[in-house]
Amino acid sequence: MQEYERKQLLERVEREGATVGADIPETITVQGEEIDLRTFVFEIKRRETVPPGERDRVEQAKRNLRRERVERLEAIEEDDISRAEGEELAQGIIGIDRALNALENLGPTDLEREQQAKQAADKKRWMSFLKKALGQKDANSQGRGR
Repeated sequence: MQEYERKQLLERVEREGATVGADIPETITVQGEEIDLRTFVFEIKRRETVPPGERDRVEQAKRNLRRERVERLEAIEEDDISRAEGEELAQGIIGIDRALNALENLGPTDLEREQQAKQAADKKRWMSFLKKALGQKDANSQGRGR
């Protein structure tokens, strides 16, 4: 993988709003163990509150997911991998981030507020894209040289 491709992947996984519209992976291998991640997250999310017995399980899952995220990020940064392997790792990181977001925000959901947050994130990403595409700099650099 070329260095610029590596930087693009790293930028993509660290971008604010990267998880908007992303799916939680059906299964994921964490620490050598395959986990039905989507089923686990939806099973936990559909409850109003997490029962005391399940809290430890959820916290352990979050720790394992964070550890796996760091390992995959380091693989993109440091390992000699192909572009396809990098893409796969990046998609996995975004899926892990999506699952972590869902697990961090346990409790009753406010669908209207969630929809507004998604729309705001989409608008922010779109405006950022347009600014880059049109070659506009940030507000601090405008007005110089006139």
